[in-house]
Parts: sequence; C-alpha cells; structure tokens
Amino acid sequence: MRRCEQKLSKLPRIVLEMLERLARWNRSAGFWLILMGLCIALEGAALIYQYVFYYDPCVLCVHIRAWILGIFVASLLGLILRNNYIGLSISNLLALLCSLGFVERAYRTLGTEMGFLDGACSMNPNFPSFLALNQWLPSVFEPLTSCGYTPWVIPQLVSMAQTLMALSIVMALGMLILLIASLRHPKDTC
Repeated sequence: MRRCEQKLSKLPRIVLEMLERLARWNRSAGFWLILMGLCIALEGAALIYQYVFYYDPCVLCVHIRAWILGIFVASLLGLILRNNYIGLSISNLLALLCSLGFVERAYRTLGTEMGFLDGACSMNPNFPSFLALNQWLPSVFEPLTSCGYTPWVIPQLVSMAQTLMALSIVMALGMLILLIASLRHPKDTC
C-alpha cells in the first residue's frame, strides 16, 4: 500500500467518499462550465446595474470585476486542463487566489459602505501596465464614481456589498474545499 493511501485510509469512510465525490466533480466539465456561467452572470449583473440602473462603478467595484474575470480565466483553464493533475491543481489554486482577492475587495466595499473602514478611494484603479484593463475595456473596468454606497439588491434589506461579501466567502470556501479534495484524492495517483 502506498504511503498516501495509508494516510487516506485513516480518515473516516464518509470523509473519503466525500473527497472522492468532490474530486470527481472537480474533474467534470460541468463544474467548470457552471463556474464560468456564474462569472458571466456576475459580470452581466454588474453591467446591468451600470448601464440600465445607472449605478456607476467605484474603484472597488472595478477591482471586484477584475477578480471575477480572473476566476473566469481560471475556470477556462480548469475546463481545458481538468484531466491533468497538475493543470487541475493550478486551475484550482488560481481560482482560489482570485476568490480570495474577491473576498478582500468585497470586505473593503462592505467596510466602506458600513463605515468600519476608511471610505477614501481614488478614481485610478492602479492596474499594472501589463494588465491595463481600464484602458483595454473602459466600458467595464473604468471607475466612474467614488466609493461609499452600493445599490440595494433586495430593497432596504440586502445591499450589493453584503451580497458580494457573502458570495465571495462561499466561492473562496468552495474553491478551498475543491483544491483540498483534488490534491488529497487525485484521479489515479496520490
């Protein structure tokens, strides 16, 4: 018995079954297509709020859009490389890192809105010169207003900042769990 199989055999059977199911789901095209669809839906919702409801994005909103684009790119890589252990691991790690960036920006947005963080932010998104999203696609990545207020998703109940915070945490935790599952229980190797 290989050493990693011995370590895995010490885990409760239900945990092993859960890891196997998650690893199998993570290798499926369906998972990566759903994640890509979620990213497209989030970017689409942001554009609807901007162009239909006239809520201009602040620099934090633009950063969140960039992190979601990163998750989309990681999902595309995951779809292409899902049957390669190293490729799948890299895709999961990239999606997790982008999700953590999403969490941090959502937290800053919520903190600015609720007043527990400083609300000062510039109109410059400070993208690196090799990834000048605000110059390549200003209709999506150009901040047009200052930080401090997000629109309601459910009127007088749930704001955009609260929604983004909850969604980002769920995405980051989900990607962390899937990364662990795929690393601990790869297809044919340990």
